[in-house]
Amino acid sequence: MPAIPKPTQVKRPWRSTVRTAFQAIVAGAAMADPIYSAATHHDSAAATGYAALGLAIAAGITRVMALPAVETFLRRFVPFLAADTTQEG
Repeated sequence: MPAIPKPTQVKRPWRSTVRTAFQAIVAGAAMADPIYSAATHHDSAAATGYAALGLAIAAGITRVMALPAVETFLRRFVPFLAADTTQEG
């Protein structure tokens, strides 16, 4: 029975942590002003909606970073954000 390869998240958990932090920071930066504005005006419904939109942005960034072309780009130019730096094929 052939060995099942470990996912990159298991082999290199710190890479997953860095990628997740990057995605959250970008999404948070994109939504920081509207969330802050809604929170300071005591509009909890708007703040909740903007926070949900921030999560949707983070999910979109996560999906884009999973594309093979983006992974190839990350391996070449930003290796610390790549899921795996080895070229398997």
